[in-house]
Amino acid sequence: MSVTICQSMGFVVSALGIGGVIASTCMDQWSTQDLYNNPVTAVFNYQGLWRTCVRESSGFTECRGYFTILGLPAMFQAVRALMIVGIVLGILGLLVCIFALKCIRIGSMEDSAKANMTLTSGIMFIVAGLCAITGVSVFANMLVTNFWMSTANMYQGMQNIQTRYTFGSALFVGWVAGGLALIGGIMMCLACRGLVPEESHYKAVSYNASGRNISYRTGPYKVGSGYEPEAKTRKGAGYEEAARSEDGRRSYPSKYDYV
Repeated sequence: MSVTICQSMGFVVSALGIGGVIASTCMDQWSTQDLYNNPVTAVFNYQGLWRTCVRESSGFTECRGYFTILGLPAMFQAVRALMIVGIVLGILGLLVCIFALKCIRIGSMEDSAKANMTLTSGIMFIVAGLCAITGVSVFANMLVTNFWMSTANMYQGMQNIQTRYTFGSALFVGWVAGGLALIGGIMMCLACRGLVPEESHYKAVSYNASGRNISYRTGPYKVGSGYEPEAKTRKGAGYEEAARSEDGRRSYPSKYDYV
């Protein structure tokens, strides 16, 4: 029962994490304009992985996509790739995990097969969570670097007006979603150990005696050989089997019995 609960909870937590990763990737608020020095503004800028948007004070919002790939920074493209890889691995892990659930019976699938599928999906969730966390962290590092460079330029008087960007809501969604996917993958790996049947840990070994076909049986049964020698009797003229006499002594045939 505990294995089923752990597996089900891991599936639910991982599904929430993968859904959060997808939502974070599609959101436009990866970086938002910093309003510390200019709290009142008529235009508010924010950017995402796929487009940049401008929202006016009147409520009108205009978004424009990035119509170039080579013109974008390399780290920006790396963040895109990490988020896409995390989404693909997460979706594949969910598909595998559905068939690996212990509460779902598909044909005559054995528990060992379900255990392998559970372990596979758990590893996929862990890798997907790490990709999401890494991608969001790289983007956050880019924001911090650009923020302090813009601040230094403003204080030096090089530029009077400098637009600075800070963390957007998509970053926090991505961090939480990646953590959920990572926790769900760990729970699936832990549930895999309970799904492995105990018989699979031991291997049956048969022992054969050299030169004889002898089978050994365990338990209360008596050990016996695979064959029993048959008593052979010699039959010939004048030959009779020796028999015991009444007083316990064995009598042997005389030489006149063979004539």
